[in-house]
Amino acid sequence: MNIHEYQAKAVLKEFGVPVSRGVPILKAEEAEAAAKELGGPLWVVKSQIHAGGRGKGKFKEASAGEKGGVRLSKSIEETKQFVKEMLGATLVTEQTGPAGKQVNRIYLEDGSDIEKEFYLSLLVDRETSRVAFVVSTEGGMNIEDVAHNTPEKIVTFSVDPATGVMPHHGRTVAQALGLTGDLAKQAGKLITQLYTAFLAKDMDMLEINPLIVSKTGELKCLDAKMSFDSNALYRHPEIVALRDTTEEDAKEIEASKYDLAYIALDGTIGCMVNGAGLAMATLDIIKLYGESPANFLDVGGGATEEKVTAAFKIITSDPSVKGILVNIFGGIMKCDIIAAGVVAAVKTVGLKVPLVVRLEGTNVEEGKKIIRESGLNVLPADDLDDAAQKIVNAVKGK
Repeated sequence: MNIHEYQAKAVLKEFGVPVSRGVPILKAEEAEAAAKELGGPLWVVKSQIHAGGRGKGKFKEASAGEKGGVRLSKSIEETKQFVKEMLGATLVTEQTGPAGKQVNRIYLEDGSDIEKEFYLSLLVDRETSRVAFVVSTEGGMNIEDVAHNTPEKIVTFSVDPATGVMPHHGRTVAQALGLTGDLAKQAGKLITQLYTAFLAKDMDMLEINPLIVSKTGELKCLDAKMSFDSNALYRHPEIVALRDTTEEDAKEIEASKYDLAYIALDGTIGCMVNGAGLAMATLDIIKLYGESPANFLDVGGGATEEKVTAAFKIITSDPSVKGILVNIFGGIMKCDIIAAGVVAAVKTVGLKVPLVVRLEGTNVEEGKKIIRESGLNVLPADDLDDAAQKIVNAVKGK
């Protein structure tokens, strides 16, 4: 789960992390009061979407101007104008794709006099099962480009959970960023605060880009991106309350209601599979035969007929889906349950695209019988390879 920048900064502030003052704006008429509350003389008007590259992004609408999704304002009137232009407009960045995302929230923030910009992030290192820090002097840039072009400018280290952040970690960060004296002390304090927040809120990623040194000699987090471990959200109702469903795919929201692992993709073949490994293999073999999957959907090992029906409805609600592949290897998940769910779903929502069903495992004969006697126009498949070829050929009209 992701949250907006202004929400992330509010979380960081709870742990004493230095951030700029700011006011969220949901309606254009709130801009003047927000600007007066901050006082100026410089304001930063920031589009709030769940994507990076906002400053370099472009709005689809000509009425939104050409200054990107993050703008510096030097007057209250200019602030009001920027907010009016940006709210409701569609911002396209490298991370949104060509469709872009509608800006429904603005964060108005105090301007900062920047001396230096750095990059700092925390994430879970899967290899060591520890929290890792990534720091670089190249703040404000795409860290992927830095890693590719100048990897020597990135320093990483992990923290032993038995000890937590130690003084030498602070010294490592200070040395990597070329900080001395009081700034080095601030760096040590900051990474302790960030590490504490990361653990306390069950984050799986925290990115500060840029982390700045102001001209008054203060370290400050000028931007913040946060994502959280979805499996731990039951412990954090205060974080769940920050969820912005307008930033999420409607199909993924619906899938979450039924505890379905669903991710929308940009292909044409809808997939319903049980087991993440089998689902990934199904996506791969569809690509192998020349088409692309429209989704990742794992119904899980204990799916009910209700869940299967819901999954099928979600797949068919995607207008880009030109064919559907159901690939079930019955273990805990019995083939007859899947078959009954598919039949029930088709009878409820109809079937306007080719459907290939491959069943194997527990109660496979019962499952095949249910499909066979349903009267549905379903293409049976003997194995995964056969199923992939059949659905790809059907979508291509062969």
